[in-house]
Amino acid sequence: MRGIHRGAAFALIAALSLTACGGSGDSDDNPLSGSVGDSGDGKSIVVGSANFPENQLLAEIYAQALEAKGLKVTRKFDIGAREVYYDQVVKGGIQVFPEYNGALLATAVDKSSTATGTEDINAELKKKLPSAVEILDSAEAQDKDSVTVTAETAKKYNLKSLADLKPVAGKWTIGAGSEFKTRTQGWIGLKKIYGVEFGKFQPLDAGAQSTLLKLLNSDKVQAANIYTTDPAIVEDKLVVLEDPKNLFSSQNVTPLVYKSAVDDTAKAALNGVSAKLTTEDLVEMMKKLVNDKEDAGTVAKEWLTKAGLAT
Repeated sequence: MRGIHRGAAFALIAALSLTACGGSGDSDDNPLSGSVGDSGDGKSIVVGSANFPENQLLAEIYAQALEAKGLKVTRKFDIGAREVYYDQVVKGGIQVFPEYNGALLATAVDKSSTATGTEDINAELKKKLPSAVEILDSAEAQDKDSVTVTAETAKKYNLKSLADLKPVAGKWTIGAGSEFKTRTQGWIGLKKIYGVEFGKFQPLDAGAQSTLLKLLNSDKVQAANIYTTDPAIVEDKLVVLEDPKNLFSSQNVTPLVYKSAVDDTAKAALNGVSAKLTTEDLVEMMKKLVNDKEDAGTVAKEWLTKAGLAT
């Protein structure tokens, strides 16, 4: 989860990555170049992102919110999946990161956790995160994992819930980011919690959401791990299967920070974003990125201005 995401095409993903890394950020091809704990000039706050457009957008929002408070920022975007970037945050190489609280807990902090609600998840994170890092306030905004099918497939097989997949999944292929295969909130949990095991798994590289959607809409894969803020769900009339047993936990946008690099001014800026950001905001911004192909920095600036958080 959070390893594959939306995008109109690979070119769009590349463009967003280049835009996000521009400006006052690093220009290195490798976003993790430099030693662990190096913030560039020793005075910048290093803001990182995963390798999909929504997370890059959120990181840009964080970066601009910090800059609006007069703080200097180094951008290291497009790093990769949580398996790559999490240790960098813990070690201080990345100092501010837009996380999704449920996925952070279940995939990096405590893979055995059964917490599903926002308050319970955050309580566990505060207890179990390494001492060098902490989470700040969670936003109302969420972007959850889902198993999604086309309207035609849902109607043909009377699919409403993940449990309804059990009789048919053995003959089907599910498409998702490669990490979905090994995560509890993914292939493993589908089998354990719902007794659902797909016949085949089609892994896709991070950022290949447009390819995944083409595969789903052409019935090359019969189900897909698509995130709930993806504009294609509404535009393509896709059906997100209900999850009554909470396989996919709450996924509130939540800043993960390296404590010693983030002072009270920085924390206030980041918490200010969380206080304003809604799921509706996130969906609308993703439409601008994906459909209108707007620049991530511009979209971030527009939202911050509307929220009263820009300079």
